[in-house]
Amino acid sequence: MSAILLAILAAIWLLGAWLRIYQQARFYQIEEYMSGRYLRWVLSRRSRLLPARPLAAWFLALAIGALLAEAPDSFLPAIVAIAAAIIAVFPARQREVKQAFSATARMKRLLAGAWLASAVAFAAAAVHSNPPLASPFLLVTTKSAMGFAFFLLAPLWLVAGNIIMQPVENALRRLYLRRAAQTLELINPKIIGITGSYGKTTTKSFLRDILSSRFRVYATPKSYNTLMGISLAINRDLADDYRTEYFISEMGAYVEGEIDRICRLTPPDIAIVTEVGPQHLERFGSLENICKAKYEIVKNLPADGAAVLNWDNPYVRSMAARGHPSTILTVSRELDVEAALARKITWLATDIQETLEGLSFTARNLKTAEFASIETSVVGEHNVTNLLLCIAAACHEGIPLRDIAMRIRRLQPAESRLVLERTAAGITIINDAYSANPLGVVSALKVLGMHKTGARLLITPGMVELGELQESENHKLGLLAAQYATDIILIGKTQTQAIVAAIRSTSFDRSRLRVVETLRESVEWYQHNLKSGDTVLFLNDLPDTY
Repeated sequence: MSAILLAILAAIWLLGAWLRIYQQARFYQIEEYMSGRYLRWVLSRRSRLLPARPLAAWFLALAIGALLAEAPDSFLPAIVAIAAAIIAVFPARQREVKQAFSATARMKRLLAGAWLASAVAFAAAAVHSNPPLASPFLLVTTKSAMGFAFFLLAPLWLVAGNIIMQPVENALRRLYLRRAAQTLELINPKIIGITGSYGKTTTKSFLRDILSSRFRVYATPKSYNTLMGISLAINRDLADDYRTEYFISEMGAYVEGEIDRICRLTPPDIAIVTEVGPQHLERFGSLENICKAKYEIVKNLPADGAAVLNWDNPYVRSMAARGHPSTILTVSRELDVEAALARKITWLATDIQETLEGLSFTARNLKTAEFASIETSVVGEHNVTNLLLCIAAACHEGIPLRDIAMRIRRLQPAESRLVLERTAAGITIINDAYSANPLGVVSALKVLGMHKTGARLLITPGMVELGELQESENHKLGLLAAQYATDIILIGKTQTQAIVAAIRSTSFDRSRLRVVETLRESVEWYQHNLKSGDTVLFLNDLPDTY
């Protein structure tokens, strides 16, 4: 048997493994380089761990090779194995890509480590996989089995690459954090930290626009709310600009201690906590753990700092009861004036009204008796709380309430968070696709229900990462959807089962309920079936790992 043919066979499998490593890197990136989460995702479905076409090609080559084992031409098993290897490693067509692969510097380093680890292991295995006096068929079978195994192990090579590069990443991480800390020390801005299970980004964008009427304000962009994301924003945007007076730092967390670490980089003078809810419950394990993680932002305030807290949320309310810091500003949109006074609430929203033109309410400072009428084109009743939190913080920083009210009139919703648009065909799009949580879905569906003319279509994959509450919360979503929508398209059969069951338990017309596999299918349906005057709500959009 020609050594060249065996070398070609080995090279095909190695190149195939490298290609699969590259394809899997996108999902590793979506899972934020967390090996545990990524491997759980791989193991959750057989097709991810053991794809059908490579398996079928390998078995077919094995069967044909066995039949040709006694053929006069000893090259035939190798040729068959090479053909099968090409078929096996040829990349499968991806059904839908929402989040494209980003070739960041970190990912390039990780890929280099993964390719190096797989190549070294492949070379070592190749040297020790030559049985003495083996038949051509046995040699081919051994090489094919080795190559197939290395191909399937692509997820592990990614993890190995991450481990190999960890010392480099740790050194770069320390460098980035040191630079960011030095930059903030030179600028010396007043720092406002914002956290919560949801509402962080919206509150941040509102507060940035309100404070900008008086001050030079920088807020972390988009949803940059991790330690490295915040340091990246500082190093990129503030390194050569020392005019910033206020720095608004959005602080997210997947585990306890994460906000503590962010606070060490951006120690807050003012902390805002929006909500504590089941978002990412599967990672934290309990709502109590989420509350502990979010309280870290308040705990890191100096004694003379200020905490701005949503009293309507019982977990956030418990933070206020701890009495730190000396200044605690509480807001509520659920209490009446008498109850709010009895509970010593600082800011209260009354006379709340919502129309398709936006929200209106009266913001009352119960400590000073000051009040103002607030009007905004922003929709969604939950945004009343977000606005109250911003009003409380801005007034604390010396901006007159009347000026805040004028600024709020010009506010726009954050990207993909209850954004209303109208297409050229006259169809209203409600874009609430960034994420979904139990509080936000109620507001979003009420906005859909306010459209009284034409069809009201809901497109959603449901809610995820809610742990043990996921099924019950999606059941509630299904009941609400049946109440406010005339047509419903659910994306993904697995995670929408609870929604389907809830809808079918109502009198909703089942012929107007559809379950599809991809977002693209739902978009195609509405483009072909909706007309001028109809409305479609895009509620949540799951990443490609779902």
